[in-house]
Amino acid sequence: MKTPEFFNDVTPIVMQDPLSALLGTCEEGLLVYTYCDIVKLTGHSCPTVAGAYLMIQHGVKALYGDELPVRGNIILRIKGAFGEGSLGVIANVASMITGATDESGFHGLGGEFDRRGLLSYHHDIEGELQLERTDTGAYVIVNYDPSCVPPSPEMGRLMPLVLSHRADASEVKLFGTLWQERVQRLLIDHQHDPRLIQCSLPRYKGKK
Repeated sequence: MKTPEFFNDVTPIVMQDPLSALLGTCEEGLLVYTYCDIVKLTGHSCPTVAGAYLMIQHGVKALYGDELPVRGNIILRIKGAFGEGSLGVIANVASMITGATDESGFHGLGGEFDRRGLLSYHHDIEGELQLERTDTGAYVIVNYDPSCVPPSPEMGRLMPLVLSHRADASEVKLFGTLWQERVQRLLIDHQHDPRLIQCSLPRYKGKK
């Protein structure tokens, strides 16, 4: 699988999964998620996929600080309705990394590790996504706005040609190159840009 080189430069997300540790899946249950893993899940790399990755990356960092985030112990609340726009892609990425699922998820083992009901839609929250720790009740609100990293002006000419199958081979190749160059800027150059990702400090219910 040959991918753009910058995929390997994206900061990985390290999670600790108690179920994985219990079943001997990997040492200490440490799971390392890379951007390439996420691309394998979605089948493509785009600003939405990059944004989902960054929102989870920033969200778990804000929630856990210097601790390892615990996979399976995070509740995900999505503002939009199920099936709306690209929320399915965002939910799939978030679910893969955090372990949170809807009612179709893992039922648990011995009364523990139930992942069902940890992901839900259509919430009245301040941002696109809310992540909450099941142990402390701390939560953060995360927003993503890729407009601060616009695509190349050349994309305006190329996109209609590519989508209508009127582009030649060189134009198709250039389209893909410019597409991934924007993703690279999102994930690498603007990874910590507050205009791109806005993540609140941890909050607790009933407190401002």
